[in-house]
Amino acid sequence: MPRPPFYADGIRFECQGSGKCCTSRGTYGYVYLTRKDQLRMAEYFKLTLKDFLRRYCGKKDGHVHLKNPEDFPELKNHPVSDCIFLKNNACSIYEARPEHCRTWPFWPEHMSPKAWNKEVASFCPGIGKGKLYSESEIREILARSEE
Repeated sequence: MPRPPFYADGIRFECQGSGKCCTSRGTYGYVYLTRKDQLRMAEYFKLTLKDFLRRYCGKKDGHVHLKNPEDFPELKNHPVSDCIFLKNNACSIYEARPEHCRTWPFWPEHMSPKAWNKEVASFCPGIGKGKLYSESEIREILARSEE
């Protein structure tokens, strides 16, 4: 019989607005966008999809992602490790944020005890606070982030 996941009893999480999840530790981490994200964000910026993609997106291995801050000359003082939409430790496009961001901290690559402790619990002030996400809710979020 397989061993239950470390989150079998659930995990408490409530965003504390620190912006730490929007900052890479180490190399820059891409924020990948679903088609739905692209459409939602284009509408948010009142741009055509084509114009939104040209202005804010790049492609890696066939996947659309937000551009790195260094791709924007007007952001020359913006930390390269931060999302281009991170302003004063807050998401400036929170209502339109990508699914990738909506599913934080429940990303597949975080869901082992070692990765969770190193990549999430060690720096995210929202872990252990707020809503208790059940194992089934976490599995649903994981399924969304794998789409």
